[in-house]
Amino acid sequence: MHLAYPAVLAALLFCTGIYGVLARRNAILVLMSVELMLNAVNLNLVAFDVWLRDTLHAGQALTLFTITIAAAEIGLGLAIVLLVYRNRGSSDIDRLTALADPAGPGTGGPADPGAGADQDEPGATAGDEKAEATA
Repeated sequence: MHLAYPAVLAALLFCTGIYGVLARRNAILVLMSVELMLNAVNLNLVAFDVWLRDTLHAGQALTLFTITIAAAEIGLGLAIVLLVYRNRGSSDIDRLTALADPAGPGTGGPADPGAGADQDEPGATAGDEKAEATA
């Protein structure tokens, strides 16, 4: 078997996975692209194992470890994506840049403790203004 055929196929799979990671906005499609890149690595490991005729079959053993790691990664990744989708209503990666409250700044949520603050006094809050008004 020529080594060039699986190596070229693995390179094409890996490049397709990189394109998917860089171009996609949906988190599930990004996870699928990462899996595609891991499968390209697995193909290279098995191809070089066959080509080198290793008696211990180290390439195939490493492939089993990679498959196990990929399964754990996709399980945790899907759990995180489902929780984010349940809390925010979207799995768009561009909208998930910060781990803040989905209500956002300026709405008085827990992520914005200074909501209602006076623009002239950066340290003043609504509670301070109420205390000054009653004094």
